[in-house]
Amino acid sequence: MGKFYGEITPTLREFIGRQHLFFTATAPSVGGRVNLSPKGADTLRILGDRQVAYLDLTGSGNETAAHLRENGRLTVMFCSFEGPPQILRLYGTGRVVRSRDRDWSDWLRHFEPLPGARQIIVLAVESVQTSCGMGVPLFEHRGDRPDLQRWAEGKGEAGLQDYWTVKNQVSIDGLPTGLLQDEPS
Repeated sequence: MGKFYGEITPTLREFIGRQHLFFTATAPSVGGRVNLSPKGADTLRILGDRQVAYLDLTGSGNETAAHLRENGRLTVMFCSFEGPPQILRLYGTGRVVRSRDRDWSDWLRHFEPLPGARQIIVLAVESVQTSCGMGVPLFEHRGDRPDLQRWAEGKGEAGLQDYWTVKNQVSIDGLPTGLLQDEPS
C-alpha cells in the first residue's frame, strides 16, 4: 500500500540520494504521447523539502520541456534496484530554466558542469508517494556510461546548437519546446 507525504522527509532524502537512476514522466493536456525518460549521471539535486532540480542533458528529443511549457505537470520516480525494495514518486509542477534566463547561473551553481547541458528542470513538489517496489528486480550499478558526454564534447558548442535547432525544437507531437526562443520563457 502506498503512503503519501507532503514533503521530502530526511529519510526519503537519504533514499533518493542512494539512487543512481531516476525517471521523469510528462504528458500533454489532451491527446499526444506520454513521455517517460530515464536520467542519471549525478544530475539531480534536492534543494529543499518541496523542491528538486535536475540538469537536463541533450537528448534525441525534448518532450519534457514541451509538456512542461504546455501544462507544467511532472512526476519524478525512483526505484530501489539495490537493498530493500521501494519506489518513490515526486508529483508536482515543473518549469524549465534555460541559459538565456536571468536566473540560469543561480540554478547552474548547484551542478557540476557537464557537456551537453541544455536546460535545468525545476520541480515544485506537491506530494510524495512511496510504495513497496517488491516487483522491481535487483540490479548492480556498475557506473555511468560516458557515451553521452563524449558525444556532446565531440559536437562542441556550435554543433550542439545546430543539433538543438534540428532535433529539440518541437515534441514528437508537434508542441514547441521553447529551447531556442529569443525571449525567456
